[in-house]
Amino acid sequence: MDYQIIAVDFDGTLCYSNWPDLGEPNRPLINYLKGQKALGNKVILWTCRAGKDLERAIAWCRERQLEFDAINDNLPEIIALYGNNSRKITCDYIDDKAVLPAMVNG
Repeated sequence: MDYQIIAVDFDGTLCYSNWPDLGEPNRPLINYLKGQKALGNKVILWTCRAGKDLERAIAWCRERQLEFDAINDNLPEIIALYGNNSRKITCDYIDDKAVLPAMVNG
């Protein structure tokens, strides 16, 4: 695999929102992800949203020209590689709930 897989959360990460509302875009992150896609990397939308709320989030991203290679799922090539679709996705993850090791250790 010669590309990076990046999964990104929606609420509080891509969108400064208070679920189920939609809010202001995190423009630096959106621009970063667009740049990563332009480099050939893959981006997954990984969110707890479902149904109409998920559809609204996807439409919100599309309005900002951000498209995803998968939504709440592994990439098809990862499923083929491992022969199954694990509930744990293969990726680097960007989330507002992340805790950095330096924050924990120092």
